[in-house]
Amino acid sequence: MRRLMVLLLAISMNYADERGKPYQKDKVCQELQILGKDKFSSIALIMNSRKYSNATFEEIGHLVTAIVSLAETCCAKEAAADCYDKKANALSAQSCDPKSPFPKHPGVERCCVHKGLERKLCLADLKQPPKEFPTYTEPSNEKLCESFKENAQVFSSRFLYDYSSNYAQTPFLVVVNSTEKYLKMIIECCTKPRQTQCFLKQRLQIRPVHLLTVMSNRLCGRYNSYGEENFKIGASIRLSQKIPSAELKEVMPLVEQCGKILAKCCNTLTDDCMENELSVHVQQICKKFSSKEAKVAECCKKSSIEILLCLYSLPSAEPVQLPTLHWPSSDQLCKKGKNQEIIKYILELARRNTKMPILFINKLHDSFAELVNGCCFSQTPDVCLESKKSQLNEEMNRYISQATELCADYHKYPFLEFKEKLSKALSRKVPKLSTSQVEEMVEARSSLASTCCLINAPPVYCREMINKFLNNICLQESCLLQ
Repeated sequence: MRRLMVLLLAISMNYADERGKPYQKDKVCQELQILGKDKFSSIALIMNSRKYSNATFEEIGHLVTAIVSLAETCCAKEAAADCYDKKANALSAQSCDPKSPFPKHPGVERCCVHKGLERKLCLADLKQPPKEFPTYTEPSNEKLCESFKENAQVFSSRFLYDYSSNYAQTPFLVVVNSTEKYLKMIIECCTKPRQTQCFLKQRLQIRPVHLLTVMSNRLCGRYNSYGEENFKIGASIRLSQKIPSAELKEVMPLVEQCGKILAKCCNTLTDDCMENELSVHVQQICKKFSSKEAKVAECCKKSSIEILLCLYSLPSAEPVQLPTLHWPSSDQLCKKGKNQEIIKYILELARRNTKMPILFINKLHDSFAELVNGCCFSQTPDVCLESKKSQLNEEMNRYISQATELCADYHKYPFLEFKEKLSKALSRKVPKLSTSQVEEMVEARSSLASTCCLINAPPVYCREMINKFLNNICLQESCLLQ
């Protein structure tokens, strides 16, 4: 299976491996013979649904058909010696055709100005960004069986596409394992008279691998999107807000460990890396923090993957009494090299404001870091920072207060009541606003809250919304936080 993944990558859309080595025709043909056409097609479908996660089912279908046709035709005994190269070149050229039925992705035009191997290597590097909003919702048992009985092949292909494109950040073999178990459940339960009992039993059995798929996708998605350093900042914030009594020196080693696990396992070709490594990781979290937080202790009574889901889903804890937070000195903030003081300061703010969602804190970190770094590169860093401290403190406190209140109210009240409360608050705080302006701001903030105050809020989509929110709460002509 591991070798097959590498080989299929060599013929998937670009038809050249990333190091420019000759095509692996003989090995591909061997795998096609061993697996058979159906299994070979399924693996190709999973891989390309992950790589082009925003492509349509039809586009992926055309691509997989082309890949399988290439393998079948050129692996036949009577195939010409140059069959593989010719067809691979033809498919590479077809991907550059504006009318190509294959998945569309940014950057294809710049690849298509090249020819031969250079074009193929360029196409190999292209990849659609992962979905920010999941699109797969599982139908009812009745609908599942109805679709399966109507056309088992179409049902299986559609499921592989939906599931793989929604969990595109999960390690490949974890997805393969999860989809295989799910389709076995469908085959078994949809052919039995007592379907409900069968589905209940089977879903319990496949739950661990499905949870591993879901959690791997979330963790690897954040790691791949943010990069290692920003991922660790975010993970530190989350853990500090769930266990605010924990010191940062206790939190950081576990965050470092998590970063190493994801670096090792997110793109691995082994099927047990993520499961084994995360199992050890959650046990260490339990050992260190169960005595500090009762809810963590409750999570730690479960099985490994259930512990991970439970810890991830834990709401932020209530704030605890902590010492007054003081600004770092200008010498600390402007320290040369990899300066951790800004990060430490923001993490301490997060510990003291546990109900402020992480995406709002991320924005605070970015704005604060930009302003501090600007002063540090000025001729008089001390004077620059001191002159901005008072206004910056005021702006940060207002931002924290309003963001926390917005999200707290969203979770506390029914949506219509939340909007009504928001409207009254805006009219009271900014009496100069017209009715239409109030309505516009209510819609903007209710949309912000319903999207970005959630634990799985989409970071890219929320970034612009939070920027507008920050600009709207600025009371000065020129605000420092931007």
